[in-house]
Amino acid sequence: MEIDRADGRNPNQLRPLSCSRGVLNRAHGSASWAQGSTQVLAAVYGPKAGTKKNENPEKASVEVIWKPKTGQIGKQEKEYEMVLKRTLQSICILTIHPNTTTSVIVQVVHDDGALLPCAINASCAALVDAGIPLKHLAVAICCCLADSGLVMLDPTKLEEEKMKAFVYLVLPNSILSVLPEESSSVKGEQMEQGLITSVTHGVMSVDDYLHCLERGRAATSKMSDFLRRNLQPQLSSDSSKAG
Repeated sequence: MEIDRADGRNPNQLRPLSCSRGVLNRAHGSASWAQGSTQVLAAVYGPKAGTKKNENPEKASVEVIWKPKTGQIGKQEKEYEMVLKRTLQSICILTIHPNTTTSVIVQVVHDDGALLPCAINASCAALVDAGIPLKHLAVAICCCLADSGLVMLDPTKLEEEKMKAFVYLVLPNSILSVLPEESSSVKGEQMEQGLITSVTHGVMSVDDYLHCLERGRAATSKMSDFLRRNLQPQLSSDSSKAG
């Protein structure tokens, strides 16, 4: 059973993507990422010497600060900060600059659904812009489950509110994307087929979850191509420096 979407998309169709890097002059790296009307700015500062008290000084640390469009940070934003920090720490190579902290500031420009995946995509692009060593690129997507069992990708805010459940998925791009030559110590990680982060809201069965994962994985291959094309000049430049 098909559900008519207000913007005319089919269930598997993503909203138009746009990404710009180097949008903030004072940051070490920055990016703007938009999916339809949802837009997020991400700025990267660092790495700076030292880590916070609860962090391991033998590794680099990632700090995430979430800034809502208006008002104060609440419970949901704190959850977003935590998920984003764990996700970014899992894709960064933390052994190259031990006892340092890289700060990622996320500014919400407009929220029209799939806000956290949009923030993860913006942050990943900003890390590349800052030249932070990464194991691989990552792409994030939101998959929604309707009462009818239909899965829809990249929902708007209104669609999210009407859905029975939804899941945020973060999947890796090729592990070879941003690896400096000397960091082949991450060898053996078969990340291309892996799952970096998964956050579920609402109730869904295991079969529904696996269906969302299958559809999300298929869609993120298109997003990976978009991200790779957008970051290609930066990635080529980093490779030539590493050589």
